[in-house]
Amino acid sequence: MSNGTGGPTSDGAVGGVLWVVATPIGNMDDMSPRALAVLGSVDLVAAEDTRRTGLLLTRQGIRARMVSLHEHNEEARVPRLVRALSEGRTVALVSDAGTPLISDPGFRLVAAAAEAGVVVRPIPGPSAVTAALSVAGLPTDRFVFEGFLPARAGARRASLERVRFEPRTLVWLESAHRIVASLADAAEVLGSERRAVLARELTKRYETVLRGSLEELSRRVASDPEQQKGEFVLIVEGGTEPPPMGRPVDDVLDALLAELPVKQAVRLAAVVTGEKKNTLYRRALQRRQDWASE
Repeated sequence: MSNGTGGPTSDGAVGGVLWVVATPIGNMDDMSPRALAVLGSVDLVAAEDTRRTGLLLTRQGIRARMVSLHEHNEEARVPRLVRALSEGRTVALVSDAGTPLISDPGFRLVAAAAEAGVVVRPIPGPSAVTAALSVAGLPTDRFVFEGFLPARAGARRASLERVRFEPRTLVWLESAHRIVASLADAAEVLGSERRAVLARELTKRYETVLRGSLEELSRRVASDPEQQKGEFVLIVEGGTEPPPMGRPVDDVLDALLAELPVKQAVRLAAVVTGEKKNTLYRRALQRRQDWASE
């Protein structure tokens, strides 16, 4: 393998090395010596925000040539960076904070570099997701990372509905201006008694980790403006598998669909069966398709 200075590698790859470097999510003491060594030696640092990364490097006494790489210019910048890597240059990819590509830009660059035969190496380190999971006290042997919840209320509730019965622990990132609405929607869709953990400002001065039911967390955050500031990781225990929709529900739907439009049939079926309207609506559409194909 390359030692990071470019040139041929033992696995047949040629060119430079793309280093994917994790940086602190808050506490600068979390910067690893290896990350500092790489950032101080590469030819170029591809940063989500060059101003923010520039401050980080300056604090560490590092002078580096930087280029911006964010969601709005990544597609255009990737060919130039891959060309530099193929010519033997070394590049470090960093995000604003934490591990790159975890809800941050960089996927296109890593994929293109790998496809071009460039060596891609990780410098592991801080991640808000794994930091929050480590202190949550919920099962972590299997979990699902869902990124950020949608900003629009309807799309957010639909996204939550899709994972309502997911048995693995659920993990989301959330921002300050949406945390109150997201907690309220999570409690309504996933269940008010579902156990959850809200980690805020991890490794920073005002770090807090709140535990309780979704309803309890929703009320706590809504009533405390201080708990609405910063960056959040929301962790929710997994759900239980839904009971199979048996003949009684289908029978109710069939009888109502024979006499009523879909929306009216679904509304009445929800009252009769206790099932959620979204679930019944999807089932009603499927029943209509089944009838059409018979």
